[in-house]
Amino acid sequence: MSRRHRPPHTDRAGRQSDIIPGPWAGGTAVSTPSGEGGSGAVATRDDEASGQGGAGWCVSWANAWRSFWFTPADPLPLAVVRIIAGTMLAWSCCVWLMDVDAFFGPSGWLRDGDVWRMNDQPWQWSWFFAARSPTAIRVLTLITLVAGVCLAVGLATPVAAAVSLVGFISAANRTPLTVFGFDDALGMLLIPLAVGPSGAVLSLDRRLGLLPAAATPSVAANIALRLIQVHLCIVYFFSGIAKLLGVSWWEGTALWGAAANSRYRTLDITWLARHPLLVNALTLGTLFWEVSYPALVWPRLTRRLAIAMAILVHAGIGAAMGMKEFAITMIAANLAFVPADNWRALWTRLRSRG
Repeated sequence: MSRRHRPPHTDRAGRQSDIIPGPWAGGTAVSTPSGEGGSGAVATRDDEASGQGGAGWCVSWANAWRSFWFTPADPLPLAVVRIIAGTMLAWSCCVWLMDVDAFFGPSGWLRDGDVWRMNDQPWQWSWFFAARSPTAIRVLTLITLVAGVCLAVGLATPVAAAVSLVGFISAANRTPLTVFGFDDALGMLLIPLAVGPSGAVLSLDRRLGLLPAAATPSVAANIALRLIQVHLCIVYFFSGIAKLLGVSWWEGTALWGAAANSRYRTLDITWLARHPLLVNALTLGTLFWEVSYPALVWPRLTRRLAIAMAILVHAGIGAAMGMKEFAITMIAANLAFVPADNWRALWTRLRSRG
């Protein structure tokens, strides 16, 4: 098979490729999608760039950008993220319902007028601003809870994803003092889930026959996954750059500061005091991984290392610092980088052992 007629997303050996190479890879095939679930024409970068100089280079980059965002993708990784994000939103709603008046009531921890002054933005809307009675506040919170559960199980998924996003934004805008890293990470996931077909697989919609018989790759699924992936790279990179402003990160002692804080930690790891070199290695290793994550996670060769590091770092944060919800949500975001074929292979392996 000639290179011109090779199927999209295959390398020179004919193996399936799950990343879009940049235009710096001379002679790499670029697929042009003809629609959701359809196949597109394949052109070579050599044909585009040959004899065109700067114009050919720009065309190659434009084709790579179009392929990156608008090539149909399998919705399975998006469904995995959907299950975890919906569960985390339902958990948040249960926490809110423990003292819903304090969170969202007009006489709660933060009054409406103080919220407006804190947000200082006229477009930060919340449906809790219109709820004046305790009953209305509970009903709105329960609506978000039901939407989160439906999102997790994949029932009426498009509606559930939209309502979940609106309910989450309303809660975050009503109580900005209670918004932490977990809420930021959850919001990062809910937006793409409302954009893409997150209920196409692993859902009750599929089980009940509310969707077509077969889930096909779609451009919308690819856009949703790319939003998660790109956003995650930005978060890690700037988080690592911000750490460079702290002296303890340069010294390699930042991890010990968290371990020695008895009011903050949930796991006693003060034994690290006897191993200063280990503290230095863990601190500097975490810093290097965070800054280099956008460069390591895209190539196939280093992607597994970057994702494995993410799981270890966030699992450690969740176990030692009590931020379990944040850890689970960030791990879910990293799972958007796991190709659908890997998920299917894992499922086949588990079924064979079961």
